[in-house]
This record gives sequence, C-alpha cells and structure tokens, in this order.
Amino acid sequence: MAIDFRNPDPLYLGFWRERHLCTLTTLRPDGTPHVVPVGVTYDPEAGLARVITNKTSRKVANVLAAGPDGAPVSVCQWADVRWATLEGRAVIRTDAARVEDAVRRYAERYERTPAPNPDRVLIEIALTRALGRVTAPRLRAPRQ
Repeated sequence: MAIDFRNPDPLYLGFWRERHLCTLTTLRPDGTPHVVPVGVTYDPEAGLARVITNKTSRKVANVLAAGPDGAPVSVCQWADVRWATLEGRAVIRTDAARVEDAVRRYAERYERTPAPNPDRVLIEIALTRALGRVTAPRLRAPRQ
C-alpha cells in the first residue's frame, strides 16, 4: 500500500520510531542488488531517511558509483506481519554537522550512541516513495 512519506499516518510513523533492524538495498555497478542490515532513521518533515556507516563500506561504494545524481535505494523494516519500505535517491554526506545530526537521530531511535568513528559518513536518502502494511500490533493468544 502506498503511503504519503511526508505525511504518514500515526501507525506508520510510530512503526519507524520503534527499535527495529532494517535492510538497505543498493545496486552494485553490475546492476545486482546488495542488501545489508543497517539502522535507519526516518524524517518525514525533511523527506529523508538516514543511514550512518563507514566510508569504506560496499554500500557507500555502490552509492558513489551511481554518480552525482545519487543512487536508487530502498530501506525496509519488518516485525511479525508489519512491514515498511522507504525508497529514494541516496547520496553520501561527509560534512561533520550532518553526520553528527544523523548520529544523534540514530542514538535516539536505537537507544545507544555509536562509538566515535572518524571514518563515519552519512547515506542520505531523498525519499520518493513509501510503502507498507502497518496495523496496530495484535495480541496473540498463548499457544496450547
């Protein structure tokens, strides 16, 4: 189901504020997908998703290889039957203020501050689409 990524409903936004491991999918230069686990923060007001990582990672190389217009990427998270995907164009940001802001957002969502890393960069995703199926969490009856 398509979602307005700049104005998501409260359940969708709430799901992105819960602590979940996500995946980031980038394309290698040969066009094959590269999928890795990451932490993601979602900022609907800015229309951005953010991933912090090491500048020498394969995901960074894939984004850089796409050129200055950025790389098409997606991030996804799931829990039980709920899932949410954000799609957009990713670029690499290295300026300290943006990286530090992304670290702060990560620490808030994941309830831990990453260790200092002088090689840390930001994968900034300008969102173009949001998809998902997010409903209120169901209470399950105990198995008998």
